Amino acid sequence: MRVVLGPMQGVLDHLMREILTDINDYDLCVTEFVRVVDQRLPEHVFYRLCPELAQGSQTKAGTPVHIQLLGQDPHWMAENAVMAQSLGAKGIDLNFGCPAKMVNKSKGGAALLQHPELIHSVVKACRDAVDPAIPVSAKIRLGWENPSDCFEIVDAIQSAGANELTVHARTKMDGYRASEIKWQYINQIREKFAIPIIANGEIWNYEDGQRCIETTGIDSLMICRGAFNVPNLGNVVKHNASVMPWSEVVDLLVKYSTYEIEGDKGLYYPNRVKQWFAYLRQQYPEANALFREIRTFNKAAPIVERIEQYRSELLASTC
Repeated sequence: MRVVLGPMQGVLDHLMREILTDINDYDLCVTEFVRVVDQRLPEHVFYRLCPELAQGSQTKAGTPVHIQLLGQDPHWMAENAVMAQSLGAKGIDLNFGCPAKMVNKSKGGAALLQHPELIHSVVKACRDAVDPAIPVSAKIRLGWENPSDCFEIVDAIQSAGANELTVHARTKMDGYRASEIKWQYINQIREKFAIPIIANGEIWNYEDGQRCIETTGIDSLMICRGAFNVPNLGNVVKHNASVMPWSEVVDLLVKYSTYEIEGDKGLYYPNRVKQWFAYLRQQYPEANALFREIRTFNKAAPIVERIEQYRSELLASTC
């Protein structure tokens, strides 16, 4: 089985990638998107979103990192794919699945699902522009509203020469509603097309992963939101490991706090750690009480202080 740590805009930054790939046996991870409009972006944009470029386009644990591009202009997408390659990217991933309103409003992400011919042009331009040794992949949803549109979309991507395709098994209009997951469409895609597929959507535990594999016939899985609910979900899904105990999660929170404060995103730390708590609360009831204590803090220092104090209290209670 192959398990990929997927991209999550505004949440899964390079610091979180470092933490999660250090404790999980991920085969690949993908960056937050580089937004491409009408220019070849400067190097610092790529290094900001993917500082792993400076260490062979991999995390410190050795997990390969692919750079994700989001845009709709074939020429400028290709130009930025070339830039990413020149900086040492191990792969280029093209985002045609982001459902965010602001992204779709500017005709990016999932908005392109309504225009398979443009998706084809973007993929082909990027595939033709970069070295054949550099994989060019794409990520889609099943369509904007009609899941049957996925077949035309996949045909456009395969015929453009993409090396791999991640399919999130919902339409844009389905949002993230669990009831709308449609893994059976991924199985139909697998039967109709030769392009290698990664299955994505509603994989929260080992059993979900096994059901997805059984339904889709695909043993390459991407996990996203669940990786924040259960920090060691990669190993849970891949190796049927036990869910990380709360005490170890608290240790990770302290480690993450240190990374964020010392890193280049200290100002964002309060929002980032609160976002993580919003996910952790789905799995760990203990997270609720601690979250209630820190949610009113707007500065990093009191949040870090309280988490470290909580860890000390937890250790004392178990001695």
